[in-house]
Amino acid sequence: MKNFNVLVINPGSTSTKVSYFESGKEVLKKEIHHETEILKDLNREQEFELRLGIIEGLDIPWKKIEAVVGRGGLLKPLKSGTYRVNENMVKDLKSEEYGKHASNFGGLLAKKIGDKLGIPSFIVDPVVVDEMKEIAKISGIPELRRKSIFHALNQKGVTKRYCRDENIKYNEKNFIVVHMGGGISVGIHENGEVVDVNNALDGDGPFTPERAGTLPIGDFFKLYYDKGYSKEFLLKRIKGNGGVSAYLNTNNVKEVVEKAEKGDIKAKEIIDAMVYQIAKEIGALSTVAFGKIDAIILTGGIAYSKYICSEIEKRVSFISKVVTIPGEYEMQSLYDGAERVLSGEEKVREY
Repeated sequence: MKNFNVLVINPGSTSTKVSYFESGKEVLKKEIHHETEILKDLNREQEFELRLGIIEGLDIPWKKIEAVVGRGGLLKPLKSGTYRVNENMVKDLKSEEYGKHASNFGGLLAKKIGDKLGIPSFIVDPVVVDEMKEIAKISGIPELRRKSIFHALNQKGVTKRYCRDENIKYNEKNFIVVHMGGGISVGIHENGEVVDVNNALDGDGPFTPERAGTLPIGDFFKLYYDKGYSKEFLLKRIKGNGGVSAYLNTNNVKEVVEKAEKGDIKAKEIIDAMVYQIAKEIGALSTVAFGKIDAIILTGGIAYSKYICSEIEKRVSFISKVVTIPGEYEMQSLYDGAERVLSGEEKVREY
């Protein structure tokens, strides 16, 4: 496969990550931090111009770039793949019809820079990738359908890299992939498609460093709603002030594990409960493929914890081998998605 010169842009809530890949190798990597106090006084257009100006001020060989790829934002549900940033996508990202998030800037910045340079702009596997089977979307209440919102970019990217290294075909195998970070998503990749996964944003699944995950909904309703708490309070309790943070007043998992290993009973109880729920989710998803799982892949920042990974492995190794690939490979995964299209390995998708 030919390698290319590609600019990669990954906007976060208080940062913008930029990488330049030359002939397939990451030769420049920058993470620009934005002060919260400055951002809060800017409207979306002003924030876009701020981020754009910073990127354009970097020492990058602009004339060499063959494509620009940005992190995908909140869009309508999409199939996995690399998408051309077109006017329909720009419209939805700007209007924030499907939600407001910093990742929405990814496609917009890529389009702006790409147009200036006269080169294509793409996004790859946004969080709204939806390959779930219809049976997996039935919730138990007709008005509520389960949604596919998860760490699609890292889950897909890490798994495809693993398959490439192992010389196996991604679309012919079954994997359970666990991304563990501020949010935790557990997805089953069946013959190249994530056919079931928990809503890692504000829905179900294991509790996380700061998210509540699946709850006993009847008791939740009685505890909070009947007492007149606001919608904003309830949403924060589910996402932001739930999970490990709610029990221990910290979302720093490394710190909690260290306390647990030094004998802190409460810290061990909570971290073990999170591990228990992750393992239970893996076990549940193994039934989707009738137990035929080729590997269980643990990834994300929390996968650096040997304690957590080993405890998960103890519970699920009877299902399949457990592979640990710690960290987030978002920049590499964005490049890989652009490379597959530029080389002709995959067809670019249209939004």
